[in-house]
Amino acid sequence: MSASSSIRHILAALCALALPGPTVAQGLFDPVVVVNDAVVTEFEVEQRQTFMRFLNAPGSNRQDVIDTLVDERLQAQAIASSGLEMTEEGIDAGLTEFAGRADMDKDQFIAVLGQNGVAEESFRSFVEVGIAWRELISARFGSRVEISEEEIDRALGSTTGTTGIRVLVSEIIIPAPPERKADVDQLAQEIAQSQSQDEFSDYAREFSATASREAGGRLPWQDLNRLPAALRPILLSLAPGEITDPLTIPNAVALFQLRGIEETGAPTQEFVAIEYAAYYIPGGRTPAGLSAAQKLQARVDQCDDLYGIAQGQPEEILDRTTLPPAEIPQDIALELSKLDPGEVSTALTRNNGQTLVFLMMCGRTAAVNEDVAREDAARALRSARITTYAEGFLDQLRADARIVTP
Repeated sequence: MSASSSIRHILAALCALALPGPTVAQGLFDPVVVVNDAVVTEFEVEQRQTFMRFLNAPGSNRQDVIDTLVDERLQAQAIASSGLEMTEEGIDAGLTEFAGRADMDKDQFIAVLGQNGVAEESFRSFVEVGIAWRELISARFGSRVEISEEEIDRALGSTTGTTGIRVLVSEIIIPAPPERKADVDQLAQEIAQSQSQDEFSDYAREFSATASREAGGRLPWQDLNRLPAALRPILLSLAPGEITDPLTIPNAVALFQLRGIEETGAPTQEFVAIEYAAYYIPGGRTPAGLSAAQKLQARVDQCDDLYGIAQGQPEEILDRTTLPPAEIPQDIALELSKLDPGEVSTALTRNNGQTLVFLMMCGRTAAVNEDVAREDAARALRSARITTYAEGFLDQLRADARIVTP
């Protein structure tokens, strides 16, 4: 299937739904804005708002969503005009990759979206336009981007010897199996309005599932670069005492309060890979499951010890993985950020809370290879340059478009 024909089909279907009919709810498919004769409907706006809120992503207010959908209409029209072809397999891979960020396969993610009021077609169109736009930008501008050795030298020089940053954070992670998700979301919104560190800590002692609950969720100083990359800018945007919006992670909801931030005076150390092991214990966070985890922790000192524990059991009971930090699931990355090699977390669950994850840090690999550093710098510069081209192209499309609010 070509990207242009698929996107034309989506636009045509939405326009057709906008026609009056006895089975369509009044106003649901009324146009909110028209972009070069392509309609953005009230249904799409509501669907996107629901989707963004489900993801706990920024930009979920109505005007931001409308602006984004206008941009996507312009992108879809540019894709259709280019004749760019995209296979069904490519789209399916994009859907699968997106679902994988939530530690689900595609069908599981679509099912959970449906339970939360987001149609499969809305998810598909969101991912499809994004994939096709990236391919169009790469084809249109990729050949123009050449990164010189001098630029790489300057980029590396700008980061060499920079001082590190460490943060003092309190955490609350509340288990949220599907049957309790709505109640947990409501509780998390209440916690996010806490007026003091003491109040946040009281909530942590009562509701958090992490080892830090006894300390009121208070964690010791942590190097910022050990935290998941997605969490770093969120924490840096806070002032001491402020709390993040609730963050959805697999089977749980997380909140963080910034208590302090400072430069360390030491150069920042980056890691290219993190190795960890996950041993799965039936029972979840029941007394039996937690007791089994406690007994297991007394028997192991390092990741290799888990092989002896798992011997004779099904292969899937133990996962030992080495991944770049950006590819580690967010909930696992959060727990690993608190651990040194040989240390253990039992805060996480899988299988809708029925399986407890015995998570052990095996080790971190520091970024010391100069050639790898240069490749990373070149990749980052190239990505930034292409992003600039893409933004300029979209600005031009917007300036040339007829955008009408009925």
